[in-house]
Amino acid sequence: MKSRRLSRKRRRTAIVTAAAASVVAGVALVPNWSAGAAVTDDPTVDAATKATFQRLADAVFTDRTQALVEGAGAKETRHTAGFAGSVSLSGGQTREQASALKQLRDRRGRLARLGETYRAGSTQVRLDATQVKGRKAKVAVTETTTLTYGKTATKSPESTGFQAHHELTFSADRHGNWRLTGIRDTDDGYLAVNQVAKPETAEPQAAAEDDGPPSAVRAATTRTAPANPKNFSASGYDYKAMVAYAQKYWSRYNPDYPNFNGHGAGGDCTNFVSQALKAGGWKHVPGYTYDFHKWFGNAEIQSDSFVGVNEWSWFALSSKRATSLANVYQMDLGDVLQMDFNRDGSKDHTMIVTSRDRRGVPYVTYHSTNTYNRSVASLVASYPNAAFYAYRT
Repeated sequence: MKSRRLSRKRRRTAIVTAAAASVVAGVALVPNWSAGAAVTDDPTVDAATKATFQRLADAVFTDRTQALVEGAGAKETRHTAGFAGSVSLSGGQTREQASALKQLRDRRGRLARLGETYRAGSTQVRLDATQVKGRKAKVAVTETTTLTYGKTATKSPESTGFQAHHELTFSADRHGNWRLTGIRDTDDGYLAVNQVAKPETAEPQAAAEDDGPPSAVRAATTRTAPANPKNFSASGYDYKAMVAYAQKYWSRYNPDYPNFNGHGAGGDCTNFVSQALKAGGWKHVPGYTYDFHKWFGNAEIQSDSFVGVNEWSWFALSSKRATSLANVYQMDLGDVLQMDFNRDGSKDHTMIVTSRDRRGVPYVTYHSTNTYNRSVASLVASYPNAAFYAYRT
């Protein structure tokens, strides 16, 4: 979740209300019309048309995934090319798709130069709900994508993957033919590896009210990182437990905590990382929710430092539970990575390291968009203008 910008009187109320609402829901929050409730469709949109909506969505995101796969090139199949007649891409969306595929092929090249390739990809799309008003239809879908890393001798993870939620907009012409006119990513978090839109960024943060918070040191992203091995026994924390927690709950949220994905405040990323750190031995520091020197979280209430990107950094550094690393490639299991997408000084996203290969490449897992074992090389290639902050925990 992005840093909270609430008055002291409103903070506690907002936190408790959000926590209670998400606990009652027990699932990832999505727009009301796609939350699983019954939807009354226009009679002209029958089961067969809905199924075609789903297949077209699957084709769109499958094409985007395949654009990242090594060796696709001229052999690349356009799955969307087979759609015409009753359901197909609009002219504008055809151009959007072509632009997205070009950007993803460029990303594939940048990744290859960093030593990362994908030898296979798989995408499946589930239709969650349909809303029809006249000649307009909105379709909520969940995309589940897996990319298999290229063969290496570096003991890297076998694959990376994510779940993402999208809203597709269709318009019908006077003959009843539906055209896909828009695609909107509805997760509150940040982009998956096959997405190309610019991520949202937090507003610049004002200084904390009680005293000046510590500043994290920006980490370099060069592959020639100086050695800085992690001492896994020095802190007394169980880093394997942190990794196990992240691997267990990356896609199915722990009901013992609120889920902030869908609240429009930057998603569940820091809340998820805090949970993993807690599973590995980080202890609560109780107090006022807005005091960044405090850190606590459960189903009922959470401190700003438990769920806010910048507040987490302030707590971790001031408490000396974390120190800044000079380079992102120095990170190891249980370390934390944050990003500031537009370099405005306010951090936007939090992730935890769940693997590291023999080349020294860390892999991170995070919520919103729910993602496991994404390489730091992929993040650097996807966000070349972002600022990175690496923490040794």
